[in-house]
Amino acid sequence: MSNRPLCFVLMPFGKKVAGGTHPIDFDLVYREVIKPAVEEAGLEPLRADEEETGGIIHKPMFERLVLCDYVVADLTAANANVFYELGVRHAAKARSTVLLYAEGHGRLPFDVAQLRALPYEIEVNGTPSANEKVKRLLTNQLVAAKVGSDKDSPLYQLLEDYPDIAHEKTDVFRSRLRYAAGVKSRLAEARQVAMDVDRNAGRDAVHAVEQTLGLLVDQEAGVVIDLFLSYRAAEAWEDMERVQALMNPIVGGTVLVREQLALALNRKGDGQKAEGILKALIDERGPSSETYGNLGRVYKDRWRTAVENGQSLRAKGILRQVVDTYRKGFEADWRDAYPGVNAVTFGHILNPDDEETKALRPVVHYAVERKIENGDPDYWDYATLMELALTANEPEQAKAALADALGRMREPWEPKTTLNNVGIIRQSLPEGHPVLSWIGEIEAELREAGGEDNA
Repeated sequence: MSNRPLCFVLMPFGKKVAGGTHPIDFDLVYREVIKPAVEEAGLEPLRADEEETGGIIHKPMFERLVLCDYVVADLTAANANVFYELGVRHAAKARSTVLLYAEGHGRLPFDVAQLRALPYEIEVNGTPSANEKVKRLLTNQLVAAKVGSDKDSPLYQLLEDYPDIAHEKTDVFRSRLRYAAGVKSRLAEARQVAMDVDRNAGRDAVHAVEQTLGLLVDQEAGVVIDLFLSYRAAEAWEDMERVQALMNPIVGGTVLVREQLALALNRKGDGQKAEGILKALIDERGPSSETYGNLGRVYKDRWRTAVENGQSLRAKGILRQVVDTYRKGFEADWRDAYPGVNAVTFGHILNPDDEETKALRPVVHYAVERKIENGDPDYWDYATLMELALTANEPEQAKAALADALGRMREPWEPKTTLNNVGIIRQSLPEGHPVLSWIGEIEAELREAGGEDNA
């Protein structure tokens, strides 16, 4: 071994399926991407399976996590060992930990999704693609870690004075927990006002809670995000934009907040800015059903505007973009049927005879049924079944699914979104289509629940 600084590599071994459609050869990823990138950065790579130290496995592992100058962690496959080891590293070192993952093979768990990570692509045969580009980016990040001083450990970023936190801060911590619980309870009551009264009253109730918080940059992340999403429940899109700007930059830069900010911007009419945020997220974090689902909504609203303006050729081009975007969202996570049903709905509008759309319908139906059976179904699961039944001319199934959806409604903008799609379906049907004889009942129920035609 040379005298160069050590870079310990945390990653899965062998060939494994990691949320995508085909296995990944992680040994090849190491040999062709990670190892040469580490060496190009002037470091000595050391992978766990290359250790020759005897004795208890945990001791050399902990030594390397704590003592190695640099660590590269591949977060693909949500490997429990890798995440545990990454946690040890973040607790021990403030900086010099670089993350990467295979895009299109499952979404990063929430707890690490806000961390900066480098995506790489995998071919159908499981081998890494665009090797030179990824190697260059990884080398650059390692070189930047060598010469920079930025902290990449969230513990060191977020906890003041970590690891030398004074014991007397324990009482302050307990007090903050009680305070946060009280704030969240009041915000829940404000959201209920938006449901039971109207969105303006709900917005005022949320704002009243915000006035008691002081500087948002100093508030616990959970409280600020709850405030942010409470404004969403009241459809207070401008307040969401304002609150995001006042957050701690680390919290405001998380995937969840940026996705919901894009939703708010699009709802308030700034689709171009929303599109930019969502595309940047895809570039940085790789594809996800939520990001593509929000991006699909941006294009859907753009398509409707083109239709209303009589721009038929432009509208057709945008509609193709709508279908493609929703399909990518569904392919990023088959468990999330929301982008899937939109791909089916708008694919049917684009071309009722399209074979890909016909093939996709039963897949989406199966995905949402499995989610309902295996988990805690929400409004969107049953709204998905309702739309599928609607486009298949199954009135009884559609009405039953709608009843289940409305029974699980959490925020008034949810039926508005569904009414939007139902209205689009109605407008696309030819005169005399059998669905036209009963689709009005669906629209009436959605309006009664708080929907509007221009949702």
